[in-house]
Amino acid sequence: QVQLLESGGGLVQAGGSLRLSCAASGGSIVSYAMGWFRRAPGKEREFVGRTSLGSSVLYPESVKGRFTISRDNAKNTVYLQMNSLKPEDTAVYYCAAGQPRSILYDYWGRGTQVTVSS
Repeated sequence: QVQLLESGGGLVQAGGSLRLSCAASGGSIVSYAMGWFRRAPGKEREFVGRTSLGSSVLYPESVKGRFTISRDNAKNTVYLQMNSLKPEDTAVYYCAAGQPRSILYDYWGRGTQVTVSS
């Protein structure tokens, strides 16, 4: 059973940066595709990015060029570097782990709050 723990959220002004971490235990991130999602109040969960085998990375247009996902396999941790933050990036951010060839995710963290003030 893989457990994921997000950290690094907080309050930041528009235009600022934050780096979120997702520490995994009970399994190696090397074996999984790791995704980031977010949910803003009153909105559906939104895909933020994904890193899979071979370090391939996928982002939606809403964050492309501003957000970067990276892995530290030795630390069993995935990161989400967020730059040029906007108030509309305010949400709870979740990381998830799934099988590399599946679009579904088997394990989810509890999330970390990111608030961007204007």
